[in-house]
Amino acid sequence: MKRIFTRISVLAAFCLLTINVALAQNITVKGKVIDGGDKTPLPGVTILIKGTQNGAQTDVNGNYSISVPANATLVFNFVGYTAQEQAVNNQTTINVSMASSTQQLEQVVVVGYGTQRKIDVTGSVGTVKGEDISKQASVNPVSALQGKVAGVSITNNGTPGSSPQITIRGTSTIYGKTGPLYVVDGVWYDDINFLNPADIANISILKDASSQSIYGIRAANGVVLVTTVKGKKGTAVINYNGSVGIQTVTNQVEMANASEYATAVNEAYSLQIPPAAPLFANTNLGAGTDWYNQVLRSAAVTNHQLSISGGTEKSTYNFSLGYLDQDGIVKNNNYKRYTVRLANDFQIFEPLKIGYNVAGTYSKSKDAPTTIFRAMYAASPVVPVFNTDGSYGDPNAFNLGNGSNMNPQATLDFFNQNTTKYKINGNVYAELKFLKNFTFKTSIGGDFGQEEVRGYVPKYKATNTQLSTISKLDIDRIENRNWLVENTLTFDKRWSDHSLTILAGQTAQRNKMYTINADAQNVPYTSEGDLYLALGDAAARSIIDKGELSTFSSYFARVNYGYKNKYLLNASIRRDGASQFFGSDNVWGNFPSIGAGWVISNEEFMKDQNIFSNLKLRGSWGKVGNAGVPFNPSTQTVDQSAALIAIFGGIPYTGASIRSIVPPTLFWERSAGTDIGLEMGFFKNRLNVELDYYNRKTEQAIFDIPVLGSLGTANSSLIANQADIQNRGFEFLATWADKTSGGLTYSISGNLGINVNKVLNVTSGANPIYKGGGGLTSGYVSTRTVNNRAIGEFYGYQVAGIFQTDAEAAAWPGFKKGDFKYADINGDGTIDLRDRVVLGNPNPKFTYGLNTNFAYKNFDLTVDIQGVADVDVFNANLSSRFGNENFTKDFFDHRWTGPGTSNTYPSADLAGGLNNAPNSFYVEKGDYIRLRNIQLGYSLPIAIVNKWKMQRLRVFLNAQNAVNIFGYKGFSPEVGGTPTNAGIDTNVYPLFATYNFGVNVTF
Repeated sequence: MKRIFTRISVLAAFCLLTINVALAQNITVKGKVIDGGDKTPLPGVTILIKGTQNGAQTDVNGNYSISVPANATLVFNFVGYTAQEQAVNNQTTINVSMASSTQQLEQVVVVGYGTQRKIDVTGSVGTVKGEDISKQASVNPVSALQGKVAGVSITNNGTPGSSPQITIRGTSTIYGKTGPLYVVDGVWYDDINFLNPADIANISILKDASSQSIYGIRAANGVVLVTTVKGKKGTAVINYNGSVGIQTVTNQVEMANASEYATAVNEAYSLQIPPAAPLFANTNLGAGTDWYNQVLRSAAVTNHQLSISGGTEKSTYNFSLGYLDQDGIVKNNNYKRYTVRLANDFQIFEPLKIGYNVAGTYSKSKDAPTTIFRAMYAASPVVPVFNTDGSYGDPNAFNLGNGSNMNPQATLDFFNQNTTKYKINGNVYAELKFLKNFTFKTSIGGDFGQEEVRGYVPKYKATNTQLSTISKLDIDRIENRNWLVENTLTFDKRWSDHSLTILAGQTAQRNKMYTINADAQNVPYTSEGDLYLALGDAAARSIIDKGELSTFSSYFARVNYGYKNKYLLNASIRRDGASQFFGSDNVWGNFPSIGAGWVISNEEFMKDQNIFSNLKLRGSWGKVGNAGVPFNPSTQTVDQSAALIAIFGGIPYTGASIRSIVPPTLFWERSAGTDIGLEMGFFKNRLNVELDYYNRKTEQAIFDIPVLGSLGTANSSLIANQADIQNRGFEFLATWADKTSGGLTYSISGNLGINVNKVLNVTSGANPIYKGGGGLTSGYVSTRTVNNRAIGEFYGYQVAGIFQTDAEAAAWPGFKKGDFKYADINGDGTIDLRDRVVLGNPNPKFTYGLNTNFAYKNFDLTVDIQGVADVDVFNANLSSRFGNENFTKDFFDHRWTGPGTSNTYPSADLAGGLNNAPNSFYVEKGDYIRLRNIQLGYSLPIAIVNKWKMQRLRVFLNAQNAVNIFGYKGFSPEVGGTPTNAGIDTNVYPLFATYNFGVNVTF
């Protein structure tokens, strides 16, 4: 019923407004627009008929001409100037003098549970407009933020449908949820991959504890506030945004060809002790198979969004549909996403407003094998894709061993996994204004989603090792049922030189997750729609289910006070309770904050100076928390694994054992932070500069400590609240926005973030966490987190050269010619684990971006550059060796082949001795600079599009990630990972360049 009512309302509003415009008699209005200060003409000023999108622009001399209804109102807008409205009243000439505005200061910034003028903000808040997001080819809105906000580090993943990692002012959490809290129109989420970027009006990133603390125990890793597009009063406006493009592999790693590979493998065999016979009798094998070219492709991407919005004095609406079809650069990989969103606001009567936002998302992906990139790297080029008889090329036919014992094409062909996701989310609200200064708002929101991963392995034999003697169907399903109720009461009053806003609120929240994992064997395959567990063998079916339920209750308050627009004060407090800490003394936590600002430029003694058009000093302190800790970590569980089954008299009895140690209690991490900022405006605010210093400390962070294996535990560590982690740094933002007398308007904005991460102290003292091991690095651990060092630093041997002869290596047992020569750090004459040192840091110290916008007449150009510096990457693709994996062309060309040939690259025997242990050779600089986005657009003249019954028609060309400059020898140095496994490059789905052609149409 509601849907029918909305459609009738939209249609009626559209018809009425169309009739009104049609009945009004049009006249031609001409005039000139000038700067109110220096009286120069203003080119490029936008003139719109109020309530519509119909309008015109001034030419290079500031002149304009527009056909309008005789009773219309014209709205004049220009960057850096105060908007003006002029009633036509049958006038045919209207000249306008526009006053320069402090636009940067007056702009409204979205903060927690409300908005503030930028000049009134005492915390550190970064903002990005929706139009800047829509000018990117990114299909995820978070990815579009890369390089746009100082102090925000974003690591993308090339997998279609994946979400990027975002870190705000450094890593401060090791276990549990390390990402920020996302708040979309008041509803809380862990991810916003469901959002169509075209539906976003603006994004605010709360970076300091003062601005974050109003969100309490969910804010320790930052808060991202998203406001979606809403309807505006006026005639119905229909927008279409569409693009088609191609995604291409960039910086592809060149591998050794078949002849080079055979040569290197024979060399490795000759260096074994004792030397082994050559594997290849003939090394002239030609180019062989290029597995990257075999498996990778140029992939198509299509993106469409259609919206209709408008409204009357009593209601506004916005309805949008979105469709994304993205192929992956791996063959067969595809992702489709469908989105629908509807928002309505109704002014029931003057004091009462109600509304709702509801969105639905459906996505389906045909997944790529998780090991495919490692397989392409390691696979031998001597193996053909197919034999002459059509069978798969088999590495076993070449006796290659386990390291390269795969045919990537077979891996791809027999991989059948689909992921399907459904999500419905949104909220309804009511807002009541009473007693002049009070506003009460209540909101009920929800997030209901389901994810299903269906994998099927048929009965097949591709090679001697790539085979399955049974078919198997796996289904993993995750259901989320979350709801959030919030009530706020706001008092807002301005009198004389004072302004006061008081906010009080209450929140109740419940998060419920249910997972089910089921599998069955010998399921026949007739079609995708016939894969059911019930068709498999009854005796071999299994099912495991589990769930999590957590509830939260919160109370919060905030006071904003301003005096004479000079002195600003902000104080807040939030009290949170969480069910997952029930039974401990830490069910409730208090999270206070305070911020102050001084607008120095508004002081009397600043009136006669001509340097600063704005000067503000601000400072803040606050405390936030992280409730995203491992679920029920203090609950002692009993192990009943198959290893504990005992058989007596031929009858099996299930045994049980307590094989883990749990902390007596585990509670949320607390983070306290200080921020000092300076905001400056120069040249009538054409140039705006912001400087920030921050010092944030995570207190009682959850940390690993080792325990003795003799205690009988299944693992060798115990997690508990027992560490403090610090992130300190500086942020810099400078923006220049101006116009030229020739009609060019432009803005150039640069940002720089500097962050230093360090573990301050640990209860266990010098005992470290060792991670980054297992299959990632040939079974070795490669990262260490320890007191007074950064989280997850690379750790291993320092290479001091290459042994040139066996005589030189004889003094070091276990080494031979061509091997790495490691530094004997402790000087005891042997190389062992005590000689390991810090090799690098995966946490970037510098992140930066340069963002520019240019507009001249009907052309617009956007250029964004982004990069990181002082960061390292562990090239585990090269180090992970189990025997006869392929080599890069770079390694083959520079390898040690005899005395004097190389003192930096070892021999081809990388799997021998300690050559594949983590060492400084495998740690490379991860610095890069990237042309993140460039877009050139052209808007057809308004006179032409109006004849076509359009308001706007714009076409554009876009290139993303087209130019990448770095020294790393892999696909891309942009490598993510969990905090203690970050920066390890193996099997990473790399980024790609995207080239788009698109169109924006407004009716």
